Amino acid sequence: MDKLLIKGGRRLEGEVRISGAKNSALPILAATLLSSERVTICNLPHLHDITTMIELLGCMGVQVLIDEKLNIEVNSETMTVFTAPYELVKTMRASILVLGPMLSKYGEATVSFPGGCAIGSRPVDLHLKGLEALGASITVEQGYIKAKSPGRLTGGHVFFDTVTVGGTENIMMAAVLAQGRTIIENAAREPEIVDLALFLNAMGAKVTGMGTDTLVIDGVESLHGCRYSVMPDRIETGTYLVAAAATGGRVVVKDTRPGMLDAVLAKLEEAGANISCGQDWIALDMPGRPKAVSIKTAPYPGFPTDMQAQFIALNTIAEGTGTVIETVFENRLIQVHEMNRMGAEIRVEGNTAIVTGTVQLKGAPVMATDLRASASLVILGLVAAGETLVERIYHIDRGYECIEEKLQLLGAHIKRIAA
Repeated sequence: MDKLLIKGGRRLEGEVRISGAKNSALPILAATLLSSERVTICNLPHLHDITTMIELLGCMGVQVLIDEKLNIEVNSETMTVFTAPYELVKTMRASILVLGPMLSKYGEATVSFPGGCAIGSRPVDLHLKGLEALGASITVEQGYIKAKSPGRLTGGHVFFDTVTVGGTENIMMAAVLAQGRTIIENAAREPEIVDLALFLNAMGAKVTGMGTDTLVIDGVESLHGCRYSVMPDRIETGTYLVAAAATGGRVVVKDTRPGMLDAVLAKLEEAGANISCGQDWIALDMPGRPKAVSIKTAPYPGFPTDMQAQFIALNTIAEGTGTVIETVFENRLIQVHEMNRMGAEIRVEGNTAIVTGTVQLKGAPVMATDLRASASLVILGLVAAGETLVERIYHIDRGYECIEEKLQLLGAHIKRIAA
């Protein structure tokens, strides 16, 4: 397995371009199954999860072509297999997102229970209840979800008792070809949900209410082709901003959308960063040692759980003590013991990490446990004295495009070492 070797102690300075959002690209790729014509997707990030989703489409008979600009053209009319196999689904939770489109377009779908990061229980029962509310018949056999519909799905009322991003996406995709109107209440409000809805509408769907907790979908007979560009990745944006703040640096992140990151930018300013924004860029300058901040994760527009680990890293070298409360996933503080190996002072009490800043961390061999934990360990490596070796970086390759190259452009001493 590849590793990252980091020599800490250098300020990050310069400009970095933000890639397309993985958490938007994956459901959009799944939604291409709904179209009766060819669809072209642009600004896809070059990540392992994206490759896995493309491979999944391919194994079901979908024709996928990549042009010279790395845009992807998808033709789902060649689809012949309606099963998403365990071998692919086990590596990526987002594979569950082909369930709704397959069922709605073809009347049947068989999908293995998904895998992904080991950050706690993320059950799919809300997905299944929502599909049943639209008329689907669902059974679970030998680790596979088998869904059928005798004809078109029927619009219905879906209420999520817990906010679920994946569940909202699956039901929204299933509903666009259903007969009649579907109303989803307590829907997720994330920008990635809005991006998916805009993509569906670009193909001729009728989705309204995106960005609010109530989505209204009026089903249509069929969807046509389109050309669509995936939104920028807000978590990648936040990660580079936190890395710059931790190193006392000055960076400009480009090709992003500041309005998606209000909660993160507010906390960075509270930590002492000077921030300015334009239409598609954010500039950060950290003039001195950061101040500790306290955060509590929550569904959008609250503080994103995917930025929690990075802010713990920032707090480890900050002035004062900050508390980080994780409310979304129960195992998402598991990176703390690796941070403490580098001299961090973090105490975990239930779902709360109490972080007391230290003046200097020391490099050490550390092991990544999930995607965002990987990013937090890289940030610590950038500020620690000496060398840090981050192992199991296949996690980070699932969510960050060319992370070592981008950090090198900002002046970091970081390189990938082949196993």
